[in-house]
Amino acid sequence: MSSLFSELKRRNVFKVATGYIILGWVVLQVGDVLVPLFELPDWTLKLLLFIGLLGFPFALLFAWAFELTPDGLKRDHEVNPEESITNKTGQKLNLAIMGLLVVGMSYFIWESRFMEQQSDSTDVVDSGSNDQLEQSATDSQAIVGTSIAVLPFVNMSSDPEQEYFSDGITEEILNVLAQIPKLKVTSRSSAFSFKGKEIIVSEVAKKLGVKNVLEGSIRKSGNRIRITAQLIDADTDAHLWSETYDRELNDIFAIQDDISAAIVSALKDKLGFNESLMLDNKAVVN
Repeated sequence: MSSLFSELKRRNVFKVATGYIILGWVVLQVGDVLVPLFELPDWTLKLLLFIGLLGFPFALLFAWAFELTPDGLKRDHEVNPEESITNKTGQKLNLAIMGLLVVGMSYFIWESRFMEQQSDSTDVVDSGSNDQLEQSATDSQAIVGTSIAVLPFVNMSSDPEQEYFSDGITEEILNVLAQIPKLKVTSRSSAFSFKGKEIIVSEVAKKLGVKNVLEGSIRKSGNRIRITAQLIDADTDAHLWSETYDRELNDIFAIQDDISAAIVSALKDKLGFNESLMLDNKAVVN
């Protein structure tokens, strides 16, 4: 048994096995980088591993049966013991193994640092992405929660001329609401496209992309006018707020300004706005 071990050592079989294993590991590590880079099939690494395992016994057999001499490759039994240079070949194999170890360790250190940096970069990106997603979700909720459509107020009097007054009230409310920061207000053209139509609040809100709908009506009796406004939650179809305003029909523009300012002021708390976000209604009216 000891003679077999000595012969394996003399023929550099152990060194060939060591070098082969290290070389195979380096090839697989390089392949792990190059395969995705060149968009090679996923089975490429498996093929390299299969070829490496298949060639390992042949490499050992080759090291056992052949010897490299100054005259070329010869069968081991053809070389005289005095002419054998297996010691020199062993020294060259030692250098080759050391070189492969240096390459392998260098790659291992580089990969460790690269993966650590990539992990840190990914964490930063993920953290930034999560912050952006959370901010986006918060902004989305804020927009949806503070969005409103003002539908044309319905003229319920027998006087057709009151159509101008009801439209004026609607436009004035739109104008005041549109000046509130962070409040999404549907445009006049979109809101007035539902004028004179039978509507379902939830469907209208869905089409306009809002959570709240303000609708109202106007009635006239003699020189008095009654304006009713109501705020509806589109999701539940529930009345969040409702109010009736009675005025003497003296100055139409003053009434429009007065009623619109009163309605917007009442909507302030229902839509969740702070005083700091509200405009001075008197300044707006003036």
